[in-house]
Amino acid sequence: MYSQRPSPPSLKRSVSGDSQSSYASQATTVSRASSKLLFGEIPLTPATSIGGRSLRSNSSVCCNLVHTTNVDFLRFWMNDNCRENLLAHLEEEDLPNLRLVCHDFSARVAPHLFEYLTVTFKPSTFTKPARMEALSRIGYHVKTLTFHMPHDPNTFLPPIIDPITGEERQFIYEPQLQTAPHIPGKEQPPKYGTVEMTNLLIAQYPPLFHAATNVPAFVAAFSEFINLTHLKISCPGYDYTPRYRRTAVDYALISLRIAVERAPLFSLHTLSMVPIHPGGLLYLHPMSGFGSTQTSARRWCQIRRLSICMDAIDLSVTTPRVRAHNLENLRTLHAYLRTLSRGLTRLFFRWKGARGPSPLSLDREPCMQPSPEDLMHPSMAGEVRGPRPIKFPRLRYMELENAVMDSAQISDFIQKHRRSLVEFNFEDVKLREGNWDEALEPLTLITGSDDWKRNQEEVMDVPIILSPVEIVGDGTRVMGPLMEEEHHSHFSRWLMKSHANKMATSPVLGVPRRKGAKETFLGSEHMRRFLRDTLFPNWK
Repeated sequence: MYSQRPSPPSLKRSVSGDSQSSYASQATTVSRASSKLLFGEIPLTPATSIGGRSLRSNSSVCCNLVHTTNVDFLRFWMNDNCRENLLAHLEEEDLPNLRLVCHDFSARVAPHLFEYLTVTFKPSTFTKPARMEALSRIGYHVKTLTFHMPHDPNTFLPPIIDPITGEERQFIYEPQLQTAPHIPGKEQPPKYGTVEMTNLLIAQYPPLFHAATNVPAFVAAFSEFINLTHLKISCPGYDYTPRYRRTAVDYALISLRIAVERAPLFSLHTLSMVPIHPGGLLYLHPMSGFGSTQTSARRWCQIRRLSICMDAIDLSVTTPRVRAHNLENLRTLHAYLRTLSRGLTRLFFRWKGARGPSPLSLDREPCMQPSPEDLMHPSMAGEVRGPRPIKFPRLRYMELENAVMDSAQISDFIQKHRRSLVEFNFEDVKLREGNWDEALEPLTLITGSDDWKRNQEEVMDVPIILSPVEIVGDGTRVMGPLMEEEHHSHFSRWLMKSHANKMATSPVLGVPRRKGAKETFLGSEHMRRFLRDTLFPNWK
């Protein structure tokens, strides 16, 4: 993808008549511009456009671009619908080979090949000149960018130790948004505040940290993605990293956030963080993050679709310092969703691992409320108790997975968003208090009837009871079904019936029911084959 290709052939062609010189000059301009393109993209010029041209003239131009004189193929290739359907059905590994056929193939295939781009961040990702040169050629094709930076031993940052005294030094990070110009005879300002701290970090921290704090390189790279619509952030491996310490991943998220705010990403409308560690939102917060300004939230207000898969926060710990840190992560999550809430139309949130509280109603979580000792303190008089509630005025689709909450929280959420919400789904949600009838009671008030309750199906666990039918020679007991062989077909029909999910959804608002785990297990091809070959050999 990033390899250097020889310059494309000249686009000159001979044209009879008085317009020969004008067409030749245009072709020469195209050739001169194309010689600077690393991946063979061609600019739209009168020599390459097809609007307002006759088929004969268009064919003569395209014969030079496509290197063929087959008029039928040219008609097929120059038809936008035919060409796009062909490219959509080609395998991804065949697209690079297709780009080597000719200049026009290279230009037409490039948008399909580079529409999705994954960047695994390394020390030379945004600093190597060859990579940046290649990115400048393909960046405007990218529609979905995945920024992948896993937690691993290379991202761990040890304490900064003074080599003379042996004491730990405190590091206060302030992003350097611009690179100071080099002036002969004048020293460069230190990157990390002071010369002493800069020397310590260069000596003790890995190159990945210094690349993660190179904010100008991030800004230069993201400025190439002018047509970006979907940004994915993936930071897996949090379970294997030391807790409560910043890593190189956190500093990279700071640089990424600043780059998104300063780059011309006017088409960005979807953001996915799958997965993200609990402290990651602190560095992605446009208002309270490092290096944020008053205009930082302007770019993030464009986000209409948000997906978050966050590592679970353990609230059962009793250590005061650890519990305070976990509660601070919940407050950061609440503040982040509140910042983006006004523009969101789709929201997906899932806790990875153990169940966590509902991020949609953290203001009603008991753990987020002030303790009785704080309420009795004179300094708390007149202050707001707990976080302020969040409302999503444009939210139409919502999905929450692997959470624990009260029925009153669900009921309040549905009632509050009844004018905008079209579809919602509470998947694998456990109720702390109340039941699902109470949680979905607002549907009765909205529709004026309780018909939605009749569409619910009760689910029960029916075990497969087996009995011994014979004992083989080695004493092994062989099991068989209790029912007679003539009833096998009836049992198979019961076994293959669709089982409804235990999680309640809204039939009134058009929420499709999702298959539960038991249905997936019993209705799978593997399970049917196992029962047919072992227990029920005559079951068809």
